[in-house]
Amino acid sequence: AAARPPATPEGMALAYGSLVLMALLPIFFGALRSVSCAKSKNSSEMPETITSRDAARFPIVASCTLLGLYLFFKIFSQEYINLLLSMYFFVLGILALSHTISPMMNRFFPANFPNKQYQLLFTQGSGESKEEIVNYEFDTKDLVCLALSSVVGVWYLLRKHWIANNLFGLAFSLNGVELLHLNNVSTGCILLGGLFIYDVFWVFGTNVMVTVAKSFEAPIKLVFPQDLLEKGLEADNFAMLGLGDIVIPDLRSLGSASFLYSLKKNTHTYFYTSFVAYIFGLGLTIFIMHIFKHAQPALLYLVPACIGFPLLVALAKGEVTEMFSYESSAEILPHTPRLTHFPTVSGSPASLADSMQQKLSCPRRRRQQSPSAM
Repeated sequence: AAARPPATPEGMALAYGSLVLMALLPIFFGALRSVSCAKSKNSSEMPETITSRDAARFPIVASCTLLGLYLFFKIFSQEYINLLLSMYFFVLGILALSHTISPMMNRFFPANFPNKQYQLLFTQGSGESKEEIVNYEFDTKDLVCLALSSVVGVWYLLRKHWIANNLFGLAFSLNGVELLHLNNVSTGCILLGGLFIYDVFWVFGTNVMVTVAKSFEAPIKLVFPQDLLEKGLEADNFAMLGLGDIVIPDLRSLGSASFLYSLKKNTHTYFYTSFVAYIFGLGLTIFIMHIFKHAQPALLYLVPACIGFPLLVALAKGEVTEMFSYESSAEILPHTPRLTHFPTVSGSPASLADSMQQKLSCPRRRRQQSPSAM
């Protein structure tokens, strides 16, 4: 095969700049949507809390998953594995993209739009033993968003085009930033510390991470062609950034907890500090990768930046102790469900939120609940 021509300086600058911009969009807007959702009394999407125990286990689970995928690619045909993964992410991508564009699309519907209500109901058993499994209400606007997302899904499934991949990747990232929540800064430090070791080991210690990233044909990474100026939309020399390098450092590691901590004092100092820290860490990653011409574990540079910058600000303001003792979920997210539990799906999103508030307001009923663990 002919050797791939090296990327031009202009092409690399465009690719890396675009990756940075695409990484910042879900972080910024996802964090804003998360806090707006959390502060709303009638929130239809309750963020799920990651506890310190969950954070400590996450790198172990991620390592087992990564190694499992690597072995699958070595043992079985890559073509069939990617076909199954494509179908799986096809469904997830449509749902994630539909959820992402729904708030924006609602502004474009005219006031006289015929918005009909629908209900999807699945039950188990009959008579008095009948039990609702899924009872979900939606409307015509939701169907329009789902149809538009399905067009992107079909495009991705048939062509695997990098633009369709990025649309799904951005939707996954924004949903991850919006719907996951860390209860305090300590949990973020535990999570980032574990994933720091995870990322460095699997990139520098073995070829597992790079092999899986290149073999895995799924929208789990953002890509941008370095030869776009030469080949246009059919370019194929990609620079890539994993979605974990977007969601994990922000996961409001110090972005979420510090953002909520800032809201308590009516200032966004810590959020913007974490935001600048992420830009610095990602820029340093790209610089080192360009200098050494080798794949880099982004968390090697993002973790020290995302932890160090806000801590320096807290140290300068004399608020380190107060920051680490602050429980954001107790102030703004008093009824956040834990990540290790599956919520029961029943009713419309609005009715689900109202029902949850009513149940939690009754001490006796709350003690009787025993949600099933993972």
